[in-house]
Amino acid sequence: MMENWFDSDIGRYVLEREQAWFDATSSDLFGFNALQVGQCHIDFLRANRMPFRYATSVADGVMHARPEELPIAGQSIDLLALPHMLEFSPNPHQLLREIERVLRPEGRLLLAAFNPVSLWGLKQRLGSAHAYPWNGHFVNLARIKDWLSLLGFELLSGRMICYAPPVNRAAWLHRFRFMEAAGDRWWALGGGVYLLHAVKRVRGMRLIAPRWEDKWLVKPVLVPPSNRIVNNGQR
Repeated sequence: MMENWFDSDIGRYVLEREQAWFDATSSDLFGFNALQVGQCHIDFLRANRMPFRYATSVADGVMHARPEELPIAGQSIDLLALPHMLEFSPNPHQLLREIERVLRPEGRLLLAAFNPVSLWGLKQRLGSAHAYPWNGHFVNLARIKDWLSLLGFELLSGRMICYAPPVNRAAWLHRFRFMEAAGDRWWALGGGVYLLHAVKRVRGMRLIAPRWEDKWLVKPVLVPPSNRIVNNGQR
């Protein structure tokens, strides 16, 4: 289970960096309803201040539901966090379609996923596919960006994290800490995890302003020459 993996040395290494990004990105996002899909033992939206926050997971969480078939009304969510669900979904494209359905226009999506074009993806291909998270299907970043674009999302920001080799030893991960800054500069697409912040756009939609402003537009009234008052009140 991913829950147990996050308790390992390498899991804590990933979680520390992911949590920092989710905290910084979600803290200034406003609305009413926020939803986290997956990994509900960790509150990835803890820094967000929306009044209503929900969570759903395949196994554990506040609400049990299949991520591809959420029991939530369409266009009802302002912010949705999707941490490491695409890798374990039987149909990741359908999962993103469901996310698009429940998000309001201008709703935000925060997504975390493992990067197959990295040392982490290499470890998965070399035969570590029987334990979490290596038994998941790592989806290429370019494909995710294409899917999001087709669904009407606009990518606002994104970044890579976790450039160190995927070794499950805290001491070795500490030794490789220099790779974080070096990776951002020299190997920008080679991080073990990619993080995306996207917004749902709806083409052709525009806000309709109320017409009460028209009452304040006073048109000038022209007085006919015959009605003008001249010579101290005499016409």
